Amino acid sequence: MRRILASASPRRADLLRSAGLNFEVIPAQVDESALPGEAPADLVVRLSRLKAAAIFDAHPEALVLGADTVVVCKGMLLGKPADAEEANKMLNALSAETHQVLTGFSIFRPDRPCHQQLCSTHVTFRRLADEEVQVYVDSGEPLDKAGAYGIQGNAAAFVKSIDGSYTNVVGLPLAEVVEALV
Repeated sequence: MRRILASASPRRADLLRSAGLNFEVIPAQVDESALPGEAPADLVVRLSRLKAAAIFDAHPEALVLGADTVVVCKGMLLGKPADAEEANKMLNALSAETHQVLTGFSIFRPDRPCHQQLCSTHVTFRRLADEEVQVYVDSGEPLDKAGAYGIQGNAAAFVKSIDGSYTNVVGLPLAEVVEALV
């Protein structure tokens, strides 16, 4: 069966390939705005479903995987930063704090009902110096990542501890996705 990843994230595609799973990549174009009063967990599950459904509607013969990830720190939802200034603010908010990384994923396929799932990982950052935050922001790495950091990149040095799925923090809870694909 044809498999499609409804995401533009190169990290998600890389994770799937690392597990030996071949997915064609067709990014879904959906409004990723939160609804008024929407909880972060509900947001990522809803967006993952919208992304997968949009591609499944065009390719009903395929298995389609959609996902969405956000970072939540002290009740604040941290998506992808709009610019370097916002990335700097996000990283300073994460400094010396434990935050939650939430990923929702949805799987549509012609032979089964839609599967939706939420994965949560807690990540604790060490205290970050202003200079190292600025160097990281200037690298450009944080600009396309939820919470303004990539645990698989230079920000690995910021992480003091992790409780839960490492691949969830990268952008896709691989063990949970593979289990759901069976």
